[in-house]
Amino acid sequence: MKLRNCVAEKPRHHTIALMTVTLFPIRLLIAAFMMLLAWPFAFIASVGCSETTVEPQCLWRRLVDIILKIIMRVMWFAGGFHWMTVKGRRALPTEAPILTLAPHSSYFDAIPVTMTMSSIVMKAESKDIPLWGTLIKYIRPVFVSRSDQNSRKKTVEEIKRRAHSGGEWPQIMIFPEGTCTNRSCLITFKPGAFIPAVPVQPVVIRYPNKLVRKRFLPVYTPSEEEKNNPALFAINVRRVMAKALGVPITDYSFEDCQLAMAEGQLRLPVDTCLLEFAKLVRRLGLKPQNPEKVLQEYGNRARKLEGQKLELEDFAHFLDVPVSDMLRDMFGLFDEHEDNRMDIREYVIALSVVCRPAKTLETMKLAFKMFEAEEDGAITESELAVILKTALGVSHISVSHLFTAIDVDDTGKITFDKFRNFVEHHPDFAEDYLYTENADLNGTANGICPEFSDHDGTIEGLKKHN
Repeated sequence: MKLRNCVAEKPRHHTIALMTVTLFPIRLLIAAFMMLLAWPFAFIASVGCSETTVEPQCLWRRLVDIILKIIMRVMWFAGGFHWMTVKGRRALPTEAPILTLAPHSSYFDAIPVTMTMSSIVMKAESKDIPLWGTLIKYIRPVFVSRSDQNSRKKTVEEIKRRAHSGGEWPQIMIFPEGTCTNRSCLITFKPGAFIPAVPVQPVVIRYPNKLVRKRFLPVYTPSEEEKNNPALFAINVRRVMAKALGVPITDYSFEDCQLAMAEGQLRLPVDTCLLEFAKLVRRLGLKPQNPEKVLQEYGNRARKLEGQKLELEDFAHFLDVPVSDMLRDMFGLFDEHEDNRMDIREYVIALSVVCRPAKTLETMKLAFKMFEAEEDGAITESELAVILKTALGVSHISVSHLFTAIDVDDTGKITFDKFRNFVEHHPDFAEDYLYTENADLNGTANGICPEFSDHDGTIEGLKKHN
């Protein structure tokens, strides 16, 4: 049976190899030619266009619109997207100035943009891309500048200005998730599309096999309550879109995705409680504007406490915030013995990971500073376990293999300098020494949704891991 399967696979491999050297180059040439063909049309139509005022859509520009849609359709066909089906009616700009599209899963989500020629929100650097930049400028996007500190505010104001233009501007297509996911659920929508408080048209997209399916849902008109609460508006639109897609929703956000997929030396496991911690940090407004300065200040204050356990009121005083239900939830994440006390050093470590997830050594340096002994600047194996347990957001961890490898002199203590030197010579130390010793750490949250469930109560569920 196995031999027969191997024999059957050979013709398939030969076919793939043959198509790679024959059909693929032809498809690539056709796609490139279509891009080149589209450029002069987009360039001529964009000449003299202002980024701040809109000109009437005259007949020849409407003709260019149609030509470009045809060219882009041929390009996508050459790229393997042979069939595209559209369900529902696209609303007019006067009916819904904003189109919200989800799920956002790949660069191929540009297909709906080229099919509708809607405006999108893009980074300003994109307009300088050869050829593609000209096509981008043609659809009159809202540009976001990374170098401008007020860029986010300006972007929101520009979206509001266009949305309230009475249909003069092209519709703006926004991917409210703000990042790519694996289509298994809809993550938290960012509020940008909903702040203008105008009707939006949800658009859902699927990629079954070679087919692209796009469905325009009915226009969603916000209530007075939703107009005054963009977050509620976003939640309700997401619920409608999730129902149409037949997928669940999750409270994880763009920032949570960044945390889960950060390329630091410590990969977060699936059952990490740091995602819930990060959510509470955002809701309580505890994420600092200047994390380096604030973390150093917290670290110095925590060191002076010398491991003294804090109660809820002390925790609130440390953070200079009032006691609230959300603060109690956060306190519960660190109250591992359920004795209504916590070690503030663990909070500082967790906050460091959330604020700078890819900077593993910076977090470890801060942790060593809080835990190290006054006389020799070193920590013990149990203290290293607490540090790494908190940095990974898990309930327990064994670090014996790692600690022994660092403590070559068998002193029972290690300094940060020893740890840093070890990491420099073993950049994959977590993979080699932690994940091999702790089987439950294997498998990471490198995608949404990780296996987290809120059905039995978020905090209660997390305490099982903490």
